[in-house]
Amino acid sequence: MPPHAPPARLPQVLPRALCHALLALLCLLAAAGSWAAPPVQVLSQAWMLPLPPGQPAQDADWSRAQLVQLPDDWASSRPTLQGVVAYRMVLPAPPPGSGDRLYGLSVERACSVLAVWLNGQMVHDGGHFNEPVSRHCHRPQLVAVPAALLRTEGNVLELRIRGHALAEVSARQRAGGLSAVVFGPHAEMAARHERQLMFAIRLPEVLSGALVLMGSFMFVMGWFNRAQSYLAYFGALMVGWSLLLARLWAADLPVANAKAELALATLMAFITLAAVQFLMRYAGHRMRWLDVALPVQCLLMPATLLTLGPQRLHMASGVWFAALSAQALAAAVFYLAQARRQRSRQVWPMAALLGVVAVSLLVELIALGWHLDSRVLHVAQLLPALGFLALGLRLVQQYGRAFQTAEQNRAELEVRIREATAQIERNFAQLSELRVEQVTDRERKRIAADLHDDLGAKLLTIVHTSDNERISTLAREALEEMRLSVRGLTGKPVKLLDALGDWRAEVVLRLQQSGVQSEWSAPPDDEVPQTLSSRAYVQTTRILREAVSNIIKHSGASQCSVRCTIDNGDFQLVVQDNGRGIPTELDGRLDKGHGIASMKGRAKQLQGQCLVESGPGYGTVIRLTLPLEQHTTTQ
Repeated sequence: MPPHAPPARLPQVLPRALCHALLALLCLLAAAGSWAAPPVQVLSQAWMLPLPPGQPAQDADWSRAQLVQLPDDWASSRPTLQGVVAYRMVLPAPPPGSGDRLYGLSVERACSVLAVWLNGQMVHDGGHFNEPVSRHCHRPQLVAVPAALLRTEGNVLELRIRGHALAEVSARQRAGGLSAVVFGPHAEMAARHERQLMFAIRLPEVLSGALVLMGSFMFVMGWFNRAQSYLAYFGALMVGWSLLLARLWAADLPVANAKAELALATLMAFITLAAVQFLMRYAGHRMRWLDVALPVQCLLMPATLLTLGPQRLHMASGVWFAALSAQALAAAVFYLAQARRQRSRQVWPMAALLGVVAVSLLVELIALGWHLDSRVLHVAQLLPALGFLALGLRLVQQYGRAFQTAEQNRAELEVRIREATAQIERNFAQLSELRVEQVTDRERKRIAADLHDDLGAKLLTIVHTSDNERISTLAREALEEMRLSVRGLTGKPVKLLDALGDWRAEVVLRLQQSGVQSEWSAPPDDEVPQTLSSRAYVQTTRILREAVSNIIKHSGASQCSVRCTIDNGDFQLVVQDNGRGIPTELDGRLDKGHGIASMKGRAKQLQGQCLVESGPGYGTVIRLTLPLEQHTTTQ
């Protein structure tokens, strides 16, 4: 056995999971390199004789046999050979006193099915020699040899192989052939066989199952999330690669060799489709013509192979494999160029994975021309699967993080939508209120215009044409009241200085006509810069009129003083008389008579207050306070 070479230093760009798996695999290989040599004998020569179809093996003419060196690879030594071939060799005699000791034969490769005879007696039947032939090209085999069957000399070991010609298989590894035969104690052969079986069969089985599970999961994720369609293609790639790995351990297929080889060759077209589409979609590019060309290629390849027939399968498959490899290589180069241009963090992990796949394929190509240690081939066959699993875990992790971020963004978006909806509703309500106000304002102006043009004109006619003084006076008062209402309806603001002038003229005139001496006090003109709102002007005018009317009608006063002041942002109006005051019959409830409740209500509407102070024989004082900030603007 050749000594086991130390593993090369791993590239730092490999994903952590892939590095750990590779280190574990290399440690197992290092342990497997310590096989014991002294009690083991390697049989590396044999007489080889092809058996004609239908001829019994015991009738074979061994005089035509050829001496060959093992391993005997039909693809190199005799590519046209097919059918059943017998190999004869001489087993060494058991040592004296071996008794019932059990021996074993270890055959690392017997392609495609093996049967073993010892001294004319069958000791091992590996499977079906007729179609569908059992496929054990990659499966190590262990044959138990009881010491009782061994002679003291001249032990003849015959191995019969059913194999296929190179032209009938899509890969050289599945052409017929026989490895060297190792003979020794059964316990040591069993340990050797278990190590070989672990790398050749057990690990591929485990990796195939893992690839199918993870690939199916990723395919479903990508299928339902079309924005991440690359997940579906990578899942399909993993499933396809798991089927490719199944060729190492799937032995008894229910189909003939020609159909099985056709399916394996066609599988490479599907794997290429998944790989190219994954790389293109992962790079953020979707080409419509590829969506059509790659599926058509998957149909064209089996049609071509069927047309050329099983006798040209290897040649046609080689041409197709070269074309498919070129497509995958072009897609890989395109992805790496795009990722490097975009400064993506995925460029180095993907470069590592693509490098692992490329090295593995290179090792298998080298093995076609030169004999390599089987353990090196096993590592080359398993590394791509480990790389796919590592990249799959990374993609799932990225998808989970992206999904979590999307959920957070969705929650934030919902909050923003609710806030925007509430703001829109508030704006709509404000617009509705503004619309109502606009409509109301137009209606007020219309009513004011109608009052002014119709009722005002009639009242003015009565004032100037009536011979009855009382009727003329009532019409004049009604006209003034109408004008005040019209001013309130139009909403036109009034300068406070002008309002004070109007109030003074009206109060002094009314008191003078009633025989009451009046006194008016107001701030200087330069201290009154405010403009009073129409509503405040109308309500204040009515409060003042009501107070003056009470003085004229009920107080019996001879003097009345009106003081207007502005103090701490408030407008204060004080009306005081020297009349008889409010009678005691009201029992202190000053808001029950003489319009006092009306004055207080009007003041309250203006966010102000109206206080009444009175006592029998002491006159009455009315204090009105209004906040100017809410009802005035400074000019």
